[in-house]
Amino acid sequence: MAKSEMMIKTSEDFAAEIKNAIPPERLLIDEPMSKHTTFRIGGPADFLLFPASPEEVATVFKLAKQFAVPVTVLGNGSNVLVLDRGIRGLVIKFGSDMGYIRHGGSTVFAGAGALLADVSKYAAQAKLTGFEFAIGIPGSIGGAVFMNAGAYEGDMSQVVQAVTAVCSNGELKRFTQDELKFAYRHSAFQDNGCFICEVEVALADGEDNSIRGRIDDYTTKRQSKQPIEMPSAGSTFKRPQGHFAGTLIEQAGLKGTRVGGAQVSTKHAGFIINAGGATAKDVLQLISKVQDSVYRQFGVSLHPEVRVLGEE
Repeated sequence: MAKSEMMIKTSEDFAAEIKNAIPPERLLIDEPMSKHTTFRIGGPADFLLFPASPEEVATVFKLAKQFAVPVTVLGNGSNVLVLDRGIRGLVIKFGSDMGYIRHGGSTVFAGAGALLADVSKYAAQAKLTGFEFAIGIPGSIGGAVFMNAGAYEGDMSQVVQAVTAVCSNGELKRFTQDELKFAYRHSAFQDNGCFICEVEVALADGEDNSIRGRIDDYTTKRQSKQPIEMPSAGSTFKRPQGHFAGTLIEQAGLKGTRVGGAQVSTKHAGFIINAGGATAKDVLQLISKVQDSVYRQFGVSLHPEVRVLGEE
């Protein structure tokens, strides 16, 4: 049997095993990732799966290991750029089935697919404070923990007390706060190969009007200053020490600069948007152009905050 025929046979067997373990409607084959990322960019995933529980994630992970199929995990697809040839192997995307939220006392438990805005609103309704900063961050709590996302002087490291994840042996493991190794836009999950399934957030009892006031304030700021009406992956660059990326890009005269369908937002220079029909290649070329111009003018290196996945 030729190598390509063997790969096809392996793929067919893998898909059949997945469909035996999980309802088949939750497995998509050759699915364009442009439909599943906030950038609206990206080629097809060989397999795209939407699990409904940590146990399902563990089952699928074991099958992928058995068939030597590479695995990529996405939250809401809000902080990623999928390349134009797509992603080989299996993509696990945490959607609404993994978006549950509950609480016990002042601890909120959220499935990895729960949107940050929903967790923030849930905490507010429960009169719990400490998660207001997340109201304006796009994406899911799993992705936010992975990147240690933050806004308005808050980030995930300040509130996450534990994470349940699936690791390389296919078993579930609970990571305590000390094991999460949070740093600026970094967590242990960028290095350990484990996949976040559930997040425990430690909050405090708060006063209703104060909590809602902060949420309203952060929401207004985001709507007025960020290009939320356009497809993007959120803030494109990490904050360079002693500077703000958006300010440097604006001072470099790059607002509105385009490469193909990718554009530096005219509303906030820290965002690259899909202005229409952008490819991943367009975005990468524009990122490089911005980096070169800012470094040439100010001697400051900008590093992308967006995760780049897949094949060019």
